[in-house]
Amino acid sequence: MKARLPGYSAAILLVAMLSACGSRAPQQRAPSANNNLAYLYGQEAAALEFNARIYHGPDQASVIHFMLRTHDLLYKSDGGGAPYRAVVRITYEALSDWTGKTLIDSASTLVKDVSEEPAEDRELIGQLEMRRNEQRSFVIRITAEDLNRGTRSTRLIAVDKAVANVRQNFLPIEADRDLPIFDDHLSGPGQLRVRCEQYTDRTLLGAYYQQEFGLPAPVFAEQGPVTVDTSPDSTFTVQVGPDGLFALNLRQRGFYHFRPDTSTQAGFTLFVLGTDHPRVRAAAEMVPPLRYITSMQEYERMLSDTSVRKAVERFWLDAAGSKDRARSAIRAYYERVENANRYFTSFVEGWRTDRGLVHIIFGTPNTIHKTAQGEAWIYGEETNLMSLTFRFKQRDLPFTDNDLQLERDPMLKGAWYRNVESWRNGRIVQN
Repeated sequence: MKARLPGYSAAILLVAMLSACGSRAPQQRAPSANNNLAYLYGQEAAALEFNARIYHGPDQASVIHFMLRTHDLLYKSDGGGAPYRAVVRITYEALSDWTGKTLIDSASTLVKDVSEEPAEDRELIGQLEMRRNEQRSFVIRITAEDLNRGTRSTRLIAVDKAVANVRQNFLPIEADRDLPIFDDHLSGPGQLRVRCEQYTDRTLLGAYYQQEFGLPAPVFAEQGPVTVDTSPDSTFTVQVGPDGLFALNLRQRGFYHFRPDTSTQAGFTLFVLGTDHPRVRAAAEMVPPLRYITSMQEYERMLSDTSVRKAVERFWLDAAGSKDRARSAIRAYYERVENANRYFTSFVEGWRTDRGLVHIIFGTPNTIHKTAQGEAWIYGEETNLMSLTFRFKQRDLPFTDNDLQLERDPMLKGAWYRNVESWRNGRIVQN
């Protein structure tokens, strides 16, 4: 069930943001802890499900769409039962770059929801309007804070004003309701619409790709980047209507790429993945992520077992030595697989990416530094020579901006095998 937030929330924020945009000068701030972005993928992010995306409409009008789940919020009664109330502060900050040292603009508003049944699970969808600067690239940090519970979740979104970057000129919405879809990675075939008012009454070139990709190599092994073939399996065209919308019926797994300009590969991509993405529910989906910690013989034996689920349970029970420890290990391992799918999915599921590999085997790092060129993950104290550092380089692909390649290092071989062995012994690894 989905519910739009009351219109006054967006309206109040719009007034605040427009006045701030017109009057506030950039402010210099010390990076301090703000430069550590480990919270993006850690427990803080998991405690409060929060999604956000940006859409650039016509006439320099940009909108930040956001979504919260009510089951993550604490609803309080004024006394004596219903109604129950939740209060969330949504904060928007425009930063000059990923370090956050220069604040260009900021604003905040309160989202208030009332429910007769606090256990009800709904999606609260709202939007913040902002006036964009066509001449400047920047980073948006948008934070949701549950004021009743004290939990928060943050999203960082790059606004790249390069001419070739047109992804944010498209907004997928539901087929039968004017509600945004927050993930370009869809959980299965289906119908939807796409809003792209900058291309009203234009014809877009569409391309369909169906490719198979292998798993990433261990962190110490020499491996070149996964090659993505830009030659499509088929092409088609879509006509954008006078309302700035076009409809789609995506029938097959794979990815669909839409280009407004045939002279460049830059465009907008929708990915059709497994039916449960980002979750892992089917027994057959539980086996592939185990390839990181199993031998080829063990892996193939589980795949060919007449009861895949029992084979997976047997592997973990043998590793942990007891049902309780096996249950804990299974929960921890597949929580990391699902989190990898949420945060790192690119043209493949997140658990199949380099960052997903490191996240599953090593856990959430103590420190993450991010720039436009990539990320550095540090396990342990940053100044300690015994700490582990993984460096990921941003790849320039027409289909996604969320694919980073690990700089593999033979010196990481020992740490890799220690952590794999810990998982194989049923011990949950968190460096």
